[in-house]
Amino acid sequence: MTRFDPLAHSPDDRLLDVVVIGAGQAGLSAAHHLLRSGLRSWDDVVVLDANDGPGGAWRHRWDSLTLGAAHGIHDLPGLPLGTPDPTEPASRVVARYYGAYEGAFELPVMRPVAVASVDQEPDGVFTVTARDGRRWRTRAVVNATGTWDSPYVPRYPGIASFIGRQLHTRDYTAATDFTGRRVLVVGGGTSAAQFVLELHRAGVDTVWSTRKAPHWTDRAFDQDWGRDVESAVTGRTVRGLAPLSVVAATGLPLSRPYVAAIESGRLISRGPLRRLTPTGAVLTGPGPDGHGVPSQGAADRLIDDDVRARVPALPGHPVPDGEDGWEVPIDVVLWATGFRASLGHLSPLHLREPGGGIVMETDGVTVPKRPGLFLVGYGASASTLGATRAGRRAARAAVRFVSRPAAEDAGDAKEDVSA
Repeated sequence: MTRFDPLAHSPDDRLLDVVVIGAGQAGLSAAHHLLRSGLRSWDDVVVLDANDGPGGAWRHRWDSLTLGAAHGIHDLPGLPLGTPDPTEPASRVVARYYGAYEGAFELPVMRPVAVASVDQEPDGVFTVTARDGRRWRTRAVVNATGTWDSPYVPRYPGIASFIGRQLHTRDYTAATDFTGRRVLVVGGGTSAAQFVLELHRAGVDTVWSTRKAPHWTDRAFDQDWGRDVESAVTGRTVRGLAPLSVVAATGLPLSRPYVAAIESGRLISRGPLRRLTPTGAVLTGPGPDGHGVPSQGAADRLIDDDVRARVPALPGHPVPDGEDGWEVPIDVVLWATGFRASLGHLSPLHLREPGGGIVMETDGVTVPKRPGLFLVGYGASASTLGATRAGRRAARAAVRFVSRPAAEDAGDAKEDVSA
């Protein structure tokens, strides 16, 4: 058979075996294993990527996030990353690595293709529709869209009346953008901690707020840790509950740089954000004089009187009228509050459960409600290490699915529609 040329044929006139949506860590891993199973590029499998170049979400990260500072860049199957310069921006390293990977294995990546919707016909065939109207018909879908396009910002009182700048992690470019302004960093994850330290190094007056005590942990992030995290997250997804946030599942490592920053008084949460005012933020941790240090969780053992003396008193004033809180003037709010799975294009499939999540099989990739649909980068596979393994599992499951007799596929689809 002549190889399918994506530029010379309309995608509407073909029935593919598998469409992979997303070309990040999970999508590339899945595509690699699909081709290793014997499926053919373009004839049987295509990968649709919304970006205009390789790198997945990494290509959008800020330049100051160097390879040495980034957490969790793992090898793709069959081509090790090697040992690039740790001072080079991670965005460049990963974009170059992913591009080389696509070329080395001749992966059938089409870009830019932003998927608008995925639907399933009564016969079980999926229709994948792009925003520009192009359509692909396929027997199976591996969805690997990650989270970057779904930033989460919690709804705090006063958020609409705050007159300063508000931005999310995905909008961050450089600490020097905030010179001369006081920045409130909201969030308890790794990105929040990194922002606090980077802003401090740039001389930016910074206040860190976490909803509860930071989830510091002494546990080594090894294979046993990874299995325990996956088990905890899978225990929720099999029940249709929304996955835990990354920090809730993993914690923050009490590594040497973080310990030094805590002991210097720089990396100290000033407690929960109660509300925003037009020009400030009301926090409940600084106490009546703006100097209080609330619990730092497992890091409390590091905080003695000397450390407390290094923590600066916040400017501002107690909140009047008996409300518990300290109002500190703020120029910028940086919401380092995480992401949600980017699954809006799957809404026609009605996957969500009352618990807010999607019921998954124990393999972490199979969606029992929709035979032929496999999710990677969701739940336990949201990390890059988990995504690589999930890509392999999803590819194998998809190959098993498309290898089944057609009558069995039709029976599953009919049962699903009747349900």
